[in-house]
Amino acid sequence: MGFLKKFFKNTYRDGQPRHGRSSFDNLTEEQLETHLRIARYGSFTLTDAVRPSYDLQVVPQSGYRHDKYQDRETGIRVPVLMAAASREKVLDIFFDLLDPLGGSVDVVLETSHERHRGHEDLYREDIDLPILKSILYDFEDLLLDDGCTGLAVLNPNIPLEVQFDEHKLLIMYGEDLVDFQDILDEYGLDGREDMKFLTEAEHVHSSSEEFVQQFEQLKYRLGIDAD
Repeated sequence: MGFLKKFFKNTYRDGQPRHGRSSFDNLTEEQLETHLRIARYGSFTLTDAVRPSYDLQVVPQSGYRHDKYQDRETGIRVPVLMAAASREKVLDIFFDLLDPLGGSVDVVLETSHERHRGHEDLYREDIDLPILKSILYDFEDLLLDDGCTGLAVLNPNIPLEVQFDEHKLLIMYGEDLVDFQDILDEYGLDGREDMKFLTEAEHVHSSSEEFVQQFEQLKYRLGIDAD
């Protein structure tokens, strides 16, 4: 019951339920437990951080697609690559995606612990990439399995940004995304412009008090002020 206890302790729903109703409404406890235990969909394995809607509005799968991000204030549109990868390779891909950013980067920790909507961003500027990777390797469980922890790494001088968000999606921003796409291709991810991600439908996040404590340790290791 360890996984289920963790899920039930701090689980919240995100996304827009169809017709104002949640797919989790009126489920028996057995149905809910069975759904939350399912991590594998075909060749794709989810982390413990998220689960899709009960009616599988989006079926988890590997791949990537191109998109655009438009800044609400400036109206500027930035090219985006969004990718999903199976649990066994997603962190390796993330670490490799950091290399095009250069030797010195800025880091943003994203947390939605104790929040049901929105998240807080915590900044650390100018850290050597090898040092950052070394620290992050010590927090693999947190990065993979906490549905309330996200991470963005960027080089504002290029500018390029790589996110490993709360849903464990890989999101890359920048005018030139060729190097990132090459890395995704090397890992065998397929490009599909009609691909849908879990964030585009109802889903649930999971966290725990243990992950909250680990997040605080990660903040300390990165030199991020407690305030």
